[in-house]
Amino acid sequence: MSPEVNAHSSAKKRYPWLKMTAVSVLVAVLALLGPSLSSRVEGSSLPAQAQVINQRSFNVLNTTQPPAVFNAESLFVPPGYTAESLVKRPFHVYDEEFLKIIGKSPTLTRIAHSPKDPLFHEAVVWSKETDEVFFVQNAGAKDADTGLHKSAIIEKISLADAASVSNKSDAAGLVKVTTVPSSPMVINPNGATNYRGQFIFTGEGQGNNTPPALWLMNPQSPYNTTVLLNNYFGRQFNSLNDVVIHPKNKDVYFTDTIYGYVQDFRPAPGLQDQVYRLNPDSGAVTVVADGFVHPNGLTFSPDGEYAYVTDTGINYGFYGMNYTQAASIYRFDVKKDGTLDNRKVFAFVNAGAPDGVHCDSWGNVYAGCGDGVHVWNPSGKLIGKIYLGTTSANFNFAGKGRMVICAETELYYVTLAADGNYIESEM
Repeated sequence: MSPEVNAHSSAKKRYPWLKMTAVSVLVAVLALLGPSLSSRVEGSSLPAQAQVINQRSFNVLNTTQPPAVFNAESLFVPPGYTAESLVKRPFHVYDEEFLKIIGKSPTLTRIAHSPKDPLFHEAVVWSKETDEVFFVQNAGAKDADTGLHKSAIIEKISLADAASVSNKSDAAGLVKVTTVPSSPMVINPNGATNYRGQFIFTGEGQGNNTPPALWLMNPQSPYNTTVLLNNYFGRQFNSLNDVVIHPKNKDVYFTDTIYGYVQDFRPAPGLQDQVYRLNPDSGAVTVVADGFVHPNGLTFSPDGEYAYVTDTGINYGFYGMNYTQAASIYRFDVKKDGTLDNRKVFAFVNAGAPDGVHCDSWGNVYAGCGDGVHVWNPSGKLIGKIYLGTTSANFNFAGKGRMVICAETELYYVTLAADGNYIESEM
């Protein structure tokens, strides 16, 4: 008998667990790690619309599909679940921290539906004065025929109407969706934020001669607009995407990327994709971050100490997906002078790519992804999902305990315990 066999035989006598099967070893290891998430929340009252997703239960799968079969466009169904069961109770608890966010009785209600036209896409923004939520149609969508010859439109709903049907799971058709006649019309709007009692929209531009721009719009009739910025030292931006106001210095930060080009309504880019900063008082425009594939959404932590930027580099629009590119959220430190520093990976998304991103008042980070809205705590740990089973490009809080989610052909109203990171208007 070889020394190796002798050693192994001796080890089995000293350590009987070596006789276990691979599965039983895994069970033993999990037992050593402590009680499961399911057992930890058993003592607390799990909301009726919530369910626990225990990641340890799928750390080891019997089979895993090759990348050509299962990839970022696929929706993962953990063992013991079905696609239907995941949607039936849409508040997925990955960590007990999520229970504080959703509260005792969260609700998810579908309040509008469009058969093909992706009317519910981006730029979700709350008007505190009128208690309405505004959002925009998908610019460049083939089913909408928007982009080059027809601009995407701005729409809105009354939150009172949405709240009146929040006891239903499906109230499509019961909430009025109103087209907002901005004047002059915001061309291909995509991102939006509150600013000094009004909204700033990022316009993606149209063709060669209508450049991307930052538009200021009055959220009340007659919805008059003014262009704040439409160039970088005479050069057209590529396709402005999202915009946010820093909670302390009140400067305007925005992203520029190539989606107008890869959706065939803008010319080839003339600048690299970047994040910019506009000081409204001086008019100064500066680049604050680059090195992305396609920078997309951005937001700040409530205290303004951190900036979060999503990179949807995995998605090349009409040219398809590149699964080796970014589907990530990056976090930056915001220095006292307003510049961004110390970039780090905050999260990598398992379904689709993170698009719109927002923080709640506790500093948790939310992003629209390929299966709904994902939620991370400030350390970057995934703690929960508002699961739709379809893509959400953007969403936003509407004050305390309310959220509106855009999911292309579907619009949702959510009630939960968290409060949005709302920046008070300054006139």
